[in-house]
Amino acid sequence: MDFETEKQDALATLRGIELGEMSIEESFERLDAADATLVYFILRWLKKHYHRDHDQHDEVRGRLADVRNTYRAITRKAKVGEDDPVVEWFEGAHKYHELNAEEFIDIIVDKLEG
Repeated sequence: MDFETEKQDALATLRGIELGEMSIEESFERLDAADATLVYFILRWLKKHYHRDHDQHDEVRGRLADVRNTYRAITRKAKVGEDDPVVEWFEGAHKYHELNAEEFIDIIVDKLEG
């Protein structure tokens, strides 16, 4: 799969949860098929971007909680991905809330696949 297709798939997964465009089951299937580090990053971006003061906090964080609580394997997978050195690099160089979804996915997929 080329970078652009990977970016589109990752963004579609993030947006599916963010905007409620996917069922919990479809979100799980996409996250389950994804790299553990990418799963960590997607879940973390949603959590950080939709902080307590964000207007859509309750809706987005509710969908995120539904996926994580229904499919505990996703939480475990994200925990594995958290240990990747790319996470330390990203979190030392960037702030989740300062990047929109497209910018975030571009940076992450380029770094993971580059």
